[in-house]
Amino acid sequence: MQRITDYSFLFQNMRGALSRNKVNPIKVSQLSSRSVQAQLKAAGINTNSKQYKAVVSAMTQAAGGRTAYTNIQAIKNQMKSYDKDGDYIDPTTGLAGLLVTDKNRAEKNRIIDIPESSRQEMFDLTKKEFLRENGVSNGNRTKRSDVYTHLYRKMKKEDRLAAGHTLEQYERAYRKAFVEAVKKVSPSWQAGRPIPSGALDGVTRESVESTLVQSGSSLIKQSMDIMV
Repeated sequence: MQRITDYSFLFQNMRGALSRNKVNPIKVSQLSSRSVQAQLKAAGINTNSKQYKAVVSAMTQAAGGRTAYTNIQAIKNQMKSYDKDGDYIDPTTGLAGLLVTDKNRAEKNRIIDIPESSRQEMFDLTKKEFLRENGVSNGNRTKRSDVYTHLYRKMKKEDRLAAGHTLEQYERAYRKAFVEAVKKVSPSWQAGRPIPSGALDGVTRESVESTLVQSGSSLIKQSMDIMV
């Protein structure tokens, strides 16, 4: 027996739709038909827009080969989730360019130039949380996501994923430098134990970054063994 999935109720109630009724359900597979296209255009939907095409693609993928239904209001609601280029708008940040897709996957893991202010913000936060948590990574209390969001707002849409990847590389380098600094003072130290007072005083963002070199899609500490 063919499995039929009706998504109209779900889609209709997304993003503030008021009605709970399945109004004029339309088969997703028939969205390209002349009659349905005429209905959509009469309702003010630009079926040539990248926003509309992105919604249809998402609905088709969600159906997964099953018979699925939608409606005009659901399509309008969903179009608000995409920008004029058809890129998904992250509901938390209100920014596009943060969703990994087949189109941008290859560009995601790049090292690019990011603002010094963002690197400094991440360094300061990483140090603060490292000291507060005695070197333990605490996902429940960290404010890391705020730093990434601030960075994304400074970047062009097409560079946001790569910027996030780059900042993550710096973040790891800062944290590693803090661990090394503590163990230099207290070799037996382990995460969770008290950090000796002043152990991180000599660690600056500049001192950490001066040791980093790019290796493919990563930033690594430069080897001290230099061939002459």
